Amino acid sequence: MNKQELVTEIAGKVGIRKKDIASIVDAFIEKVSDSLSRGEKVTLVGFGSFQVIQKKARRGVNPQTRKTIQIPAKKVPKFVPGKTLREKVG
Repeated sequence: MNKQELVTEIAGKVGIRKKDIASIVDAFIEKVSDSLSRGEKVTLVGFGSFQVIQKKARRGVNPQTRKTIQIPAKKVPKFVPGKTLREKVG
């Protein structure tokens, strides 16, 4: 499901215009992104939580040349599903 399909599904379920739902989805994405960029954790009880983790520097291999390269440390977003979501999927 892509963003447009999500907007259409939600609009049909709650009876609000697609344009308004699209604004809500955009605002949600923006606020989650802003919180993560400040290093905050975002928790949606039952659904899951978004957080930023620090990945350590490591060695890798360039697949074209087979030479060893150093991959630098970096911060990456991570999603951890909540219990309700895990039960529904699994």
